[in-house]
Amino acid sequence: MKSILIIGMGRFGINLAHQLKKLGNQIMVVDEKEEQIDKIAPDFPDSQIGDCTNENVLKSFDVKSFDMCFVTIGTNFESSLVVTMLLKKLGAKRIIAKASQDIQANILKSIGADEVVYPERDIAQTLAVKYSASNVFDYIELSDEYGIFEIPVLSYWIGQTIIKIDVRKKYKLNIIAIKNGENISVSPAADYMFRENDHVVVVGKANNVLKLTEKM
Repeated sequence: MKSILIIGMGRFGINLAHQLKKLGNQIMVVDEKEEQIDKIAPDFPDSQIGDCTNENVLKSFDVKSFDMCFVTIGTNFESSLVVTMLLKKLGAKRIIAKASQDIQANILKSIGADEVVYPERDIAQTLAVKYSASNVFDYIELSDEYGIFEIPVLSYWIGQTIIKIDVRKKYKLNIIAIKNGENISVSPAADYMFRENDHVVVVGKANNVLKLTEKM
């Protein structure tokens, strides 16, 4: 369990807080708008109303005691800069800040952010890949070239083993799991025989996956 401070309760900040809480982390949420805190206070007892561009407000939270601090302020980039700079000044262990453009990311890193995330860009890339092929159930980006894809089993794979299909050699993809309904087989053996309704989880280049799904 980690202790996490999240500053900025827009849509991204709220969703992030809920997901981190589900994973068992201890969360403090902060926003300067009372109405934003009122929305989530029942789920987050440790919620605070405060303007974190004020150094005294941040000092009162003892930011050094948190394992990480997220700056998820939505539309006011100037505030993000100030908060990030103050967190660094006050000794925050790890600062993750939200950005929408590369120039913003570069500035945030230069003043103390340890990591910058691009939620809007990342979801756009995920959707672009997912909907470029009609047979991709899910996608996780690993880099500009590589990702993890969940695709349906090809009809002519059914009844044949992984080693016989030789997906790695033919399609330059690595199978990391097989899903069928509620069952999942991680790192399936080479003699696994594909079944109808299997979902195959592969890792590889997006263009290789898209070529393969065109055959479906």
